[in-house]
Amino acid sequence: MKIAESDVKKFAVENGLKVYQPEKVKENEEFIETIKNINPDIICVVAYGKILPKEILDIPRFGCINLHGSLLPKYRGAAPIQWAVLNGDKKTGVTTIYMNEKMDAGDIIYQEETDIKEYETTGELWDRLKDIGADLLVKTVKDIENGVASRTKQEGEVTIAPMLDKTMAKLDFSTSAEEIKNKVCGLNPIMGAYAIYEGKKIKFWKVKVFDDIELSEFIENNASAISGEVLASNPKTGLYIKAGKGAICVLEIQGENSKRMSIGDFLRGNKIEVGMKFE
Repeated sequence: MKIAESDVKKFAVENGLKVYQPEKVKENEEFIETIKNINPDIICVVAYGKILPKEILDIPRFGCINLHGSLLPKYRGAAPIQWAVLNGDKKTGVTTIYMNEKMDAGDIIYQEETDIKEYETTGELWDRLKDIGADLLVKTVKDIENGVASRTKQEGEVTIAPMLDKTMAKLDFSTSAEEIKNKVCGLNPIMGAYAIYEGKKIKFWKVKVFDDIELSEFIENNASAISGEVLASNPKTGLYIKAGKGAICVLEIQGENSKRMSIGDFLRGNKIEVGMKFE
């Protein structure tokens, strides 16, 4: 709960660069006048959740460009990386665009695609995309300066990636194990997906998916279990919970008012009975 400076600000301060932090840019004549006086050749925007007003968009001679964490026009909006994981997408990427007065709707300059790994979390994907995006942004700026950057209209289906809501963090065990895994990965490390066990909130940070055939090899009578039912619970073999289709094996967990830990460590100090149910 402490305010921390971004790496951009730290670098700027360490190198004697002026940092401006207006509470708003729209209808902020003082700040707009400041930008006009700086007279930048280009403005680069990364992970900034507001639309720049036309008065600022018109200032730099090379325009304002944005680095966005998706393959536009898919996932316009505030949380493109999170929704790609939440929806179980197999691919994503980054896009640089010329900004206009609409949200993430400007002409595309460049895109770079990458695969999403099976159990990759939002945090892990974010770390990869920031490096891919940094390189793409540098290429974009250099090519704009040299007059060789491409420019194409966005084509295809437009989808929106709205801000995440805490109410979506509760797991629904009537859904498939794959959907549960997507939610766990998608909300890691932002807020964590959770379920209720004996009145306590339990967060799930890492899980593995098992289909019904795999389960039948080592858990008898799993087909008769109901969604959310504990199929197996042992510090050595793990915690298995039935889903609407298949089951999840919990790998990393967090008890109420506790810290994150491996499922083995958790079960050595917390008893979860087979046949009990997560809500």
